[in-house]
Amino acid sequence: MNHERWLITYADLITLLLVFFIIMYAMSKIDSQKYAVLAQVLNLQFQKADSVLDKGHGISGQMTPKQGDADSKDKEFTQHNQDVQKEEHDKSKPEDSEKEKREKELQDLLTQVQAYITDQNIQAQVSASDTDRGVAITLNDLFLFDLGKADLKAASIPILQKLASLFPTLNSKVSIEGHTDNLPLATGSPFKDNWGLSFARSLSVLRYFSDTAGLDDHKFIATAYADTMPKVSNDSDENRAKNRRVEIIVLRNESNPASAAK
Repeated sequence: MNHERWLITYADLITLLLVFFIIMYAMSKIDSQKYAVLAQVLNLQFQKADSVLDKGHGISGQMTPKQGDADSKDKEFTQHNQDVQKEEHDKSKPEDSEKEKREKELQDLLTQVQAYITDQNIQAQVSASDTDRGVAITLNDLFLFDLGKADLKAASIPILQKLASLFPTLNSKVSIEGHTDNLPLATGSPFKDNWGLSFARSLSVLRYFSDTAGLDDHKFIATAYADTMPKVSNDSDENRAKNRRVEIIVLRNESNPASAAK
């Protein structure tokens, strides 16, 4: 008689414990694909029910589950995974939908503004582009104002009217940002320095939209940058002219830093 036959039973027991701990480990990490693969593998192994014991059928008899029970459990497991995935998808839909809507609004705005600029042949004075912050509409300072002043010129009103007709449909903040070159203001200027001039200019544009066009002033932000954010180096008259500008930026994200004032 073989007195070491108990080792075979012991080995079967250790194998089952190993399988058990593998299952527990897999269940500790929620991954529907891993679950599905694991369930299929275990189901296949249990159906085979191979045993190291002669003429055996597993540890305690036949381990093959009934086909109906297995199919039912598989369906329940699959349905559960589908429900979880649908719930996660539904949670992400409102936020994604809002981003997509805002992005479409920005691209439509950009297309319309660029078309207007081309139709009016004002490319030298006005430009529009898509930036990380949002749609940026840049207006040359002499197109908007006389030298050293902050009162809007009559020639600038049509483009501002066009923008005012487009803004009400947007679900975005609009930042109006004044920029100057690095030259000091002429003697007798009503403004103390370039900070005062750049802010007064951005505020004039904002007041056109809120006071003249009657738009909701909560949609707008007036910001002054003076000469701190030049587009090009202030080393020539041509470059300084490029830096003197007002930028109207329809923000992609309302969290963009800006100094709000009215």
